[in-house]
Formats: sequence, C-alpha cells, structure tokens
Amino acid sequence: MHEDRGLAADGTIRREGSLGLVGTPFAPVVEAVRVRVSAVFGPSRLHSAYLYGSIPWGTAIPGVSDLDLQVVLHDAPTDADRAAAEETAAALDAAFSVIDGAGLLLSPVHDVLSEAERHDFGFFVACLCTPLLGEDLAAYLPRYRPTSLLARETNGDLALMLPRWRADVAGAATDGARTRLSRHVARRLVRSAFALAMPVWGGWTSDLRRSAELFARFRPDAPERVAQVHTAAVTARAPSSDPAVLAMLVEDLAPWLAAEYTAAHGTKAPRHGG
Repeated sequence: MHEDRGLAADGTIRREGSLGLVGTPFAPVVEAVRVRVSAVFGPSRLHSAYLYGSIPWGTAIPGVSDLDLQVVLHDAPTDADRAAAEETAAALDAAFSVIDGAGLLLSPVHDVLSEAERHDFGFFVACLCTPLLGEDLAAYLPRYRPTSLLARETNGDLALMLPRWRADVAGAATDGARTRLSRHVARRLVRSAFALAMPVWGGWTSDLRRSAELFARFRPDAPERVAQVHTAAVTARAPSSDPAVLAMLVEDLAPWLAAEYTAAHGTKAPRHGG
C-alpha cells in the first residue's frame, strides 16, 4: 500500500490544512476570527492572517482543541497591536466553548520573507498555515523538501529551550499552569522527534500520533525513548498537570532529543539579536 508522505508530485512538501477541512463545530469560530481580526487591525495594519493547527487540519476535538492564529502585519507589532491581540484571543476563547484557549501570534511581513527565516518561519507559513485573510505569502516563498537543512532550521534550537522550560516548570504552581505547559512542551518534543527522522523517512507530517510512530520506526534501538515520545504525543492531545510528566519531558526526554538533534542535523543558524 502506498504511504502518504505529505508530498506533492514534484517531491516538495504539500501544504497541510484547508478551510474545507474545518469541522462543522468550529465553522462559527473561524467566521468570528475572520470578522474580528479584520475589524481589530484594519487594512492599514493587517497584511494577512492564517489558521494553523488542528482546526484547519480537520483533527480538532470540540472542547479540547485550541485555536491557533498567525497574523502578519505590514510592519513591526506595536504595544497596542500586542494588547489588541491578547484581547481578541481572550474574547474568542470566552465566546466559544468549542475551543479550549486561543493564541494569536503577531509578526511583520519582513520576518516571514527574510532570508534568515526562509527554512523556519517561511516554511511554517507556506506549508503549515491555512490562508484566511489577505494575500498569501506562500507565493513569495520556495517549495520545500524534507531535508536536513529544514530539520535543522525548524527544530535545531531545542537545547536553547531547556533553561526556559526549567524556569517555567519551577514557576508553574497550579494545575492549570502545569497543564498548559505540558501541552506546549509535549507538542514541541514530538515535532522534534519526528523532524530528527524526517530526512530519512523523506516526507512531512504534523500529525502528532503519526510523528511518534515514525520516530519509533526510525529508532527501534531506543525503546525507552520511543515510549517517552508516545507519552508526549498523548500529553500533547490530553495535557497533564502531573509534575512527574513534566519532569520526564523536560529533564529526561528533552535533553536527550536535543543532543541527538545536534549530532544529526547541527544547530539552528543564529538569529539577529539572539
């Protein structure tokens, strides 16, 4: 049986998601996003807006999945823009019980199209985001292939995340804070585990369960790590407030993955100011 590797006929990575895949329970949310984002930012600020994550991929679970938005502005976000984004995300979350949280990222056009972000942010918008409003920036970006370069630039900074995650764990004093953090960390680790194997497999997927399965295929010599990645995939979909789960993710799996990643693909190219 043919295995779908997420590629177009020319071997480049096929864009994931579409508005046609949005489940019926989430259709009113998407329409509200279209109206509110247009009204809040207006044509003078808003270049384009995109959905990403489980809602445009058609895998969202009512009452469990969150809403992920990427808003691209004509120039750098201001403090007023950031405040408006937080208010908009909070309003959407409060208005729709079908979503469990909303996140709205703000970025300028320049960042998406910059050479430094070509294989990271550019790839994210071109292949992992679904256009909702404005001009689709994918038209100005290349077609991507599942290469070691793409693996390095998308997830090659995992080691740099560890101090921040450890600080976040130390400061997570409530079940709610630990639950949110476990989802965030688990998602990133499963994606990193998949991207470690991506060039060998020769394809792309954002499905977390399949990502864990592909990592297992890639590393049969590391059954303990395979089990941890599977646990991370479950946690990403059903986050946990258990401190032991966070400790496993941040103190055990993450350092191992970071070392493996650096050995296989190298370190992400430095960004300006960081």
